[in-house]
Amino acid sequence: MIRAGASLAAWMALAAPAAAQGAPDSAIPWLSDSLRAKPVARPGPAEPGTSVRTETAITTTSLDAPRRDGTGLLPPDLSGLPADTWLGSDPAALVAGIGALPRDMPGPLRAVMTNLLLSELEPPAGTPPDSLFLARVDALLRMGALEEAQALLERAGPTERDSFRRYFDVALLTGVDEPACAAMDADPDLSPTLPARIFCLTRGGDWAAAMLALDTAAALSLMDPDEERLVARFLDPELFEGEAPPPVPDPLTPLAFRLLDGIGERPATAGLPIAFAVADLRAEAGWKRQIEAAERLTRTGALDPARLADLYLERRPSASGGLWERAAAVGGLDAALAGSGDLAQALSIAVERMAEADLLGWLGAAYGGAVGAADVPPDAMADAMRLALLSDRPAARALVSEEALPGDAPADLALAYALARGEAAPADGPLAQAVVEGLTGPLAPEQAEMAAARRSGEMLLDAARAMADGAEAPPGAITGALHALRAAGLDVAARRLAMHLLLT
Repeated sequence: MIRAGASLAAWMALAAPAAAQGAPDSAIPWLSDSLRAKPVARPGPAEPGTSVRTETAITTTSLDAPRRDGTGLLPPDLSGLPADTWLGSDPAALVAGIGALPRDMPGPLRAVMTNLLLSELEPPAGTPPDSLFLARVDALLRMGALEEAQALLERAGPTERDSFRRYFDVALLTGVDEPACAAMDADPDLSPTLPARIFCLTRGGDWAAAMLALDTAAALSLMDPDEERLVARFLDPELFEGEAPPPVPDPLTPLAFRLLDGIGERPATAGLPIAFAVADLRAEAGWKRQIEAAERLTRTGALDPARLADLYLERRPSASGGLWERAAAVGGLDAALAGSGDLAQALSIAVERMAEADLLGWLGAAYGGAVGAADVPPDAMADAMRLALLSDRPAARALVSEEALPGDAPADLALAYALARGEAAPADGPLAQAVVEGLTGPLAPEQAEMAAARRSGEMLLDAARAMADGAEAPPGAITGALHALRAAGLDVAARRLAMHLLLT
């Protein structure tokens, strides 16, 4: 109690001057921009190879200052990206390009972006301290990759406020907030807002100190009235019995989300930024909400495919329609692969249901290997081959290399099959022609030049930005994205992207 009181007094001492100046710390927009879903100032659409260029400010850096910009989780030998991947780029162009990454892009390309953001890469000379690091963290948060963002923050050490506020956001949404609150207790200067400090006091069981902080904040007008009322309701919900539920703040911060959840008014996450969906993966959210959140995160590539499979198979659906039909379809396929059920029928239903929900890529990643190892009947070979081509499992590759494709297979499947086997096939239509040119045609000179100039990372960011519409992107953008991956030495990723565009 003595320690909590001392910490609280220290925090109040810091907060009071800000209040006196008319800018209370609690009013500062501390929430990471990536979770606000605010429009990001971004350059317009660009073809891959056309870099984002901005003016670079002259900065000075203390020689002994900690540098997080080169921090990563994946060393070059694991990421497949050399350490100088963006060493030749303008730092401001990199930060702008990372900030302009679209929220929606094909799964294989999103995997490349995640790999890029998590890699240990040497920052260009003149990079303002932490600018590249924080841009990478924010991009991961926009993508819903909270675990990866948390691991990156922990590797660098969230020991200053800009990093810590993001670390605290992630902790609130994942529900693993004890370490963040312990860090705040040890160093009150890290606390992003007074409500955050009050929340952590309650997590430590010191409700008396939390109430004292709220009373002091009210007396000094340190909080917005709506924010103050929400915190008060969280601390003593019985005082508000019979009142209407509190309004959901706009924008909704992770802290406000947790406070509302604590009083039994948990907001639905469906219309919120994707990062909030992670909160619904916890068991207390209920099975339906868990599946909905997992499907949403899977579409963005932010969730391990096995996680959604486990949720689908957790129990038997007791209702019909929508996600329950998808859960039943996956359960039927899983049973058929285990020898219980008609595999051809189960494959057909699963492929149809998941394609309707934009989850066919997930089905291939989760079940392509098992399907490739199964004794597939001839009337199911087209569906089996589609899933195998969307998978990189050895059994899936073996099925493609050893089995013939039915003569009546759709054109997209026939082309993907031929490309995977290194065979020639007719490319009918703009998408097919763009993919064939992207995988087999000569690289664009400007992309080869960017790679040689140690600007491969910038080139990959350009490709992702141009591919926001996936298979609906202009043919030139599709060809350029595949060329960019090849120029960066990511041939396997190029093949995965081509299969995804053709087959999903």
